[in-house]
Amino acid sequence: MAALAARIFRTPAAAITTADGYRLGTVNVLDTQPRQVTAEQLAAFQNLAALVMDQLEMHLSAIRTGTAERQMRTAAERLARTLQRTLLPPALPEVPGFRAAAAYHAASADEVGGDFYGLFPLDDGRWAFFLGDVCGRGAEAAALTSLTRYTLHAAAIYGPDPCAVLANLDTVLKGEYPGTDPRHCTAVFGIPERTEDGSFTLTLAGGGHPPASAVRADGTIQPLPVTGGQLIGLLPEPRFTQTSTHLAPGDALLLYTDGLTEARTPSGPMLQEEGLAAHLAAGTWDDADDPVAGIRRLLDHLGTDVNDETALLALSVPIHPPAPAQETR
Repeated sequence: MAALAARIFRTPAAAITTADGYRLGTVNVLDTQPRQVTAEQLAAFQNLAALVMDQLEMHLSAIRTGTAERQMRTAAERLARTLQRTLLPPALPEVPGFRAAAAYHAASADEVGGDFYGLFPLDDGRWAFFLGDVCGRGAEAAALTSLTRYTLHAAAIYGPDPCAVLANLDTVLKGEYPGTDPRHCTAVFGIPERTEDGSFTLTLAGGGHPPASAVRADGTIQPLPVTGGQLIGLLPEPRFTQTSTHLAPGDALLLYTDGLTEARTPSGPMLQEEGLAAHLAAGTWDDADDPVAGIRRLLDHLGTDVNDETALLALSVPIHPPAPAQETR
C-alpha cells in the first residue's frame, strides 16, 4: 500500500471558491505518473469546480430555507397559541346550582380558529352563556372573534333578552364590516333561570347555529333546534328565534360548533347530529364534565378526520348539589 501511494501523484487543478472569495478546497487530479495539465484540461477542471460549488450552494440554500421555514412555523404556532388563549376564557366561573365545563379542539397548530364560548354573570344576579363560530381563520378571524365576544357581553348587560342580544351583535358587525366584504358568525346565546326546586328554565336564542342537545337524566337525548335563526352580520334584516327548555337535576345541556358534526367517521360519512346523539345516548353522564370528556375522546378517536376546530360548552344541574360550606370557629 505504501509503495502504491508513493507512485501516485496529485496535481492541483481548480479551486472551489465561494461567491465572496472564500476557498473551500480544490479539485485535484490523481495519477500514477506526473503529467503536465493542458489549458483545455484546466478549463474543464475549473468548470467541474464551479459545478461542485453550485451544488454546495444549492444544498446550503436548501438547509437555510428549511431552517428559516421551521423557525417561521414555530413562531406562527407560538403566536396562534397565544392569540387563541386570549380568545377563550382561561377558566369558567362557578355558577350557583350549575356545573359547567368547556373544551376547545384546534384543527391547526399554526392558525387561529374562530370558535368561541363564554359564561358570565349579569347585573341582576342571573347568568348568561354563549357559543359560536365566526367565518374564516387567522388574524381576521381573531379580530372578529374578539369583537363578537365583547359585543355579546356588553349587549347582555345592557339588555339580556337573548334575541335582542343577537340583534345587537348583528348591528355591530354590519357597522364594523360594511360594504361588499361583510363578516358573519353563528351563535347560540342563553340565560338560565333558577326555580324554587333547584332546577332551571333555559331560554336559548340562535342565529344560524347547530342545535343544542339536552342530555336527560334517564339517558334521553333531546335536540333543541332554534328553528329559523339566521346568520349574524350578513343579511339585511335577519330573523332570530328562541326556544326554552327545562333542566332538572341530572340533566345537562351541550352546545357545540359544526366542526364536531362535520367530522368524518371511520366509515366515511360525517358524524352529523344523529351520530352525535347516538354517541351521547351510549354514555353515562353525571355532570357537565362527563359529556365534554366523552366528546373529547370522540374527537381524539376521529383524529385527522376532524378538519375544523370545535368548541364545546356543557351545563348540568347536579342531582345532589354541594352543601354550603360551614364556618368553623
